[in-house]
Amino acid sequence: MQATTTTEIKDNTANPAPLGLLAFGMTTVLLNLHNAGFFELNSMILAMGIFYGGLAQVVAGIMEWKKNNTFGTTAFTSYGFFWLSLVALVLIPKFGLPALATNKDGMSAYLAVWGLFTAVMFVATLRLSRALQFIFASLAILFFLLAIGDYTENAGLKQFAGYEGIVCGLSAMYAGLAQVLNEVFAKTVLPLGPVKK
Repeated sequence: MQATTTTEIKDNTANPAPLGLLAFGMTTVLLNLHNAGFFELNSMILAMGIFYGGLAQVVAGIMEWKKNNTFGTTAFTSYGFFWLSLVALVLIPKFGLPALATNKDGMSAYLAVWGLFTAVMFVATLRLSRALQFIFASLAILFFLLAIGDYTENAGLKQFAGYEGIVCGLSAMYAGLAQVLNEVFAKTVLPLGPVKK
């Protein structure tokens, strides 16, 4: 009779969540500084949207897939492509192509669908951490505020959404940096509020 051997494979790959959270958070802060009225939409925001908010989050999502994290894969990959599609919506009219989604109805529908997606993803965070709950709740609110602001053409509401978006982005930066510091120091330097399952 032959003996059975069991081999345990240990995952030694790095945690991709801080990369995804920081890419999302920093890009969100910069865009919402524009929404709040601090400066015009410029190439700095578009470049961040393509390379950090966009491509870096897609990379983080693929890395989360490798770690068997469905939530992380779905969130980071989706929001990475959100940033890429948002930049495309800004740039497409510059090339003389039809700008169908840049009217108020198209943009408000675009933002509302992302708000709905985010609201459902928020439900999943109820099993994860308080930090993620705050990020996703504030992001859902941001999308809906921007959708209503675009649809009603209410500049004051869009400016208020910008301030709310800055808070959302900073909360994602906090969560990303907290994970880095907590791992480096092997203790809780910045709390994330884990939820008991």
